[in-house]
Amino acid sequence: MNVSPKTSGSGFDFKRYGSSFIAIALFLVVSMVALSNLYIVKPNEYKLVRQFGEVVRVIDEPGLNYKLPIIQSITSLPKHLLIYDVAPAEINTFDKKRIMVDHYAVWKITSPRSMIETLRTMNAAEGRLGDIIYSNIRTELGRLNYDEIINEEKGSRGNINDLVRTQVNNTLLANSNGIEVVDIRMKRTDLPASNEQAVFNRMISERESTAQQYLSQGDAEATKIKAETDREVQEMIATANAEAKIIISQGENEAARIYNDSYGKDPNFYELYRTLESYRTTLRGEPVIILPLNSPYAKFLRGN
Repeated sequence: MNVSPKTSGSGFDFKRYGSSFIAIALFLVVSMVALSNLYIVKPNEYKLVRQFGEVVRVIDEPGLNYKLPIIQSITSLPKHLLIYDVAPAEINTFDKKRIMVDHYAVWKITSPRSMIETLRTMNAAEGRLGDIIYSNIRTELGRLNYDEIINEEKGSRGNINDLVRTQVNNTLLANSNGIEVVDIRMKRTDLPASNEQAVFNRMISERESTAQQYLSQGDAEATKIKAETDREVQEMIATANAEAKIIISQGENEAARIYNDSYGKDPNFYELYRTLESYRTTLRGEPVIILPLNSPYAKFLRGN
């Protein structure tokens, strides 16, 4: 009489259905892994695919995409215009007046890959943007009198805004930061609340103006020297690497030619030489080696 593999008359037939359940379970696991690695690119954002921290792909078209599990991760960056409210700062004008300047910048990301590689994060990008804007505004307002700055009829503020925006973008482009300033506007320019020590402040501002000029010149010269040095180093490294590859290739070709010539002239001597070279490696440290008496490898050891 045949015995059914069921555990009871109405029990589960594992032999019959077990493989199907395993297949379904595997399918569910694979589906969950696949779904967890799908991501959606929205119209107002960039998606950067990173592999072991390095950006391998930038996606700027909206839609559904897939990344490799575990080894790849996704970083999102905004594609729309961004507003950065720069902290108010005190500036010295050309006529030795100390004013409080409050301004903001409208900016955007033009190259997500360059932005991530040079600035890393959005906070770092805004910090860098604020430093460059403040440096340029300080320099430009330091060349104007207070009346020229606040006189709307002369259009000084508009000209300053455009000039600062151009200078900031030139700096960002030179540093390959991957961001661009669309607009810069000063919200207000106010005198300090108290002018009681006007004479004393004028003496201070004269020295600060001179210091700012030196600082600006020093910053510009330092940036120029650093850029030239980096370029020269890269050129030297590239030249050295190219020359090293040529020398290595020539040496390998010459070695191959010598080996071929030697082998062609006396194959028996070449075989003896290679065998003795292998003995030097094999017998180092006086190891115990067991070989048959008729082994071809041991014939020179026997004096044949």
